[in-house]
Amino acid sequence: MGIRPMQWKVGRVKITKIVELETVGSTRFILPLASNDEIQKLPWLIPHFATEEGRLKMSIHSLVLETPSQRIVVDTGLGNDKQGRSVPVWNNRNTPFLEMIAAAGFEPDSIDTVLCTHLHVDHVGWNTKLVGRKWVPTFPKARYLFGRTEYEHWRDHSTEPDKQAVFNDSVKPIVDADRADLIPGDHRLSDEISMIPTPGHSAGHMSVLIRSEGEQGLLAGDVAHHPCQMAHLDWSSTADFDQKQSAATRVALFGRFADTPTLVIGGHFSAGHIRREGDAFRFEALQSQAS
Repeated sequence: MGIRPMQWKVGRVKITKIVELETVGSTRFILPLASNDEIQKLPWLIPHFATEEGRLKMSIHSLVLETPSQRIVVDTGLGNDKQGRSVPVWNNRNTPFLEMIAAAGFEPDSIDTVLCTHLHVDHVGWNTKLVGRKWVPTFPKARYLFGRTEYEHWRDHSTEPDKQAVFNDSVKPIVDADRADLIPGDHRLSDEISMIPTPGHSAGHMSVLIRSEGEQGLLAGDVAHHPCQMAHLDWSSTADFDQKQSAATRVALFGRFADTPTLVIGGHFSAGHIRREGDAFRFEALQSQAS
C-alpha cells in the first residue's frame, strides 16, 4: 500500500517517514533557478535527490516521532477532499494516507501531538478530515501545536481565496474544536524535542530539534525545499514569505549543523548529513536505518 515508510533513530526517538506524494521534475515553479543544467553540476544530488537528467526529486510527507512518552506527527501533508487549492491536483484528493499511517503502526487515535512547522497548504491538510459536511480533527486525541506568530499571521492575512480555503478547512476547525495550542518559536515540547525559530519561508516557520542519548536530529521543515539549496543558499523558493530572510536562515541553520553527526530531514526531502563545501554545503544521503 503506497510507498514503504522509512525509519531512523536518534537515541531513543524513532522517526518514521510516511509519504503522501512523490514528484520528479515538477518543481521548477518553486525553485526557478534549479535548471537541469545547474542540478547536473551537483553530482552529489544524484541519484537520491535528482535524476541523471537533473530533474529534482521531492516528496510531500509526514514524520512520526516516537519518544519514550509521546507519539508526535510533524506536518500533515495535503489531505483528502480539500478544495480551493491553487494546484489543481491538490484538490479533491482521495488517497489511502490514513490507511498507510495505520499500517505503519500509528492509528489516528494513538497520536497525542500534531506539530506543524508552518501552516502552508502542504503541511496542514491531514489536520482535518471531512465527516459529512464538517471538517473534524483527524487525530481526535491529539493536541495540535501551531506557532503563535505563524497562526496569527495566517489568521489576519489569509485574504487570497486559496489561503482562506486552507485556513478555513485545515486550521480553524482545530481551533474551533479546542484542540490547538499556540506555542513560541523556541518552545520545548519534551526532554527530547524542542523548536528552533527559522523564519523566512513563512512568518513563523519553526524547525524541530531532537536530542536523545547524546545523539541529535533536525527536522528542517521548509527552510530548504531541496538539498540543492545547500549548495546555492541564495536560491529562495517562490513560496517564501521573505526570500532574503529565508536565505539568511539557511546560512545560519546549515552552518550550525554542518560537519556534525546530526541526522537532518527536510520537509520535502529525506535524511542525510550536512557537510561544508567551500562557502556553502552539500548533503550526504542516509538510507533508512531503524528496524
